[in-house]
Amino acid sequence: MADKQSCAFRTTIGGQALIEGILMRGPEKQAIVVRSPEGLVIREEELKLIRDKYPILGLPLIRGSVTFLDSMVKGVKALMFSADFYPEEAGTEEPSKFEQWLDRKLGNEKVEKLVIAFSVVVAVAFSVGLFMLLPTFLSSFVELWTDSVLLRNLVDALLRIGLFMGYLILVSRMKDIRRVFSYHGAEHKTIFCYENGLELTVENVRPQPKHHPRCGTSFLLVVIIVAILINTIVFAIFPVGNVFLRMLIQLLLLPLVVGITYEFNRYVGGHDNPVTNFLAKPGLWMQNFTTYEPDDSMIEVAIEAMKRVIPEEQGKDAW
Repeated sequence: MADKQSCAFRTTIGGQALIEGILMRGPEKQAIVVRSPEGLVIREEELKLIRDKYPILGLPLIRGSVTFLDSMVKGVKALMFSADFYPEEAGTEEPSKFEQWLDRKLGNEKVEKLVIAFSVVVAVAFSVGLFMLLPTFLSSFVELWTDSVLLRNLVDALLRIGLFMGYLILVSRMKDIRRVFSYHGAEHKTIFCYENGLELTVENVRPQPKHHPRCGTSFLLVVIIVAILINTIVFAIFPVGNVFLRMLIQLLLLPLVVGITYEFNRYVGGHDNPVTNFLAKPGLWMQNFTTYEPDDSMIEVAIEAMKRVIPEEQGKDAW
């Protein structure tokens, strides 16, 4: 696994694996690089952050939810961009009547924004429903045998972690997803190479660790753990018998959970000591299921994306 002490410095540059490509995001701009059948396709754009326009959204605890949603939107847009180069079937299908109606009424740009918004809503709803609300509902059946709040919370916690890990393991066995996770490994290795002050070449990137302590996907595991802790404390102080009311309260607490998780990850990522190294271990372990060894062609894509987001001013991307 990755060792924090091996880094010459910590960069804020992060990435996301796509379909045969990688999104890299720096302090000033982001770059999408996709390996299409015709060669590399590159798309760069300047970053416009909503918290720059509304400084209050950059305050601790608030900025977590804002950053998460912003990353979700940009990630879905990048994923859709990469998917355009790899249609599922050869040939083109005629758009449905509904698609034609949307195109006439809204135009391509508005339809794209609608699809992105819908995709983000579905993704968030699926994650919250499967990993938070469903375990709470299922754990309520414990009350048929006992009124122990402690036992109910324990079952809830075990179900959350079990469902999350089971989902990751099942998804990681899919052939196409494994390739995406290999690009994830290329992203990590390239960031490590840059942080270690080495020239960005395939030869230098290849031997780098594929598990990175500041991986964004570890965020989801920490969200679940933080949610378990907060819910246990809240429902211990204010017992709530009705399962649907408990689910509603969990939804209301979600922005706080995301905010605390974001601040936790920032602190752990920015410090190097035995405590923070220990706290980072669950996320590193989880990367056994979300990060695989890339081939050289994947590393080339990651290097190209990385080079395009490194700021000209040295140190501007320091963590």
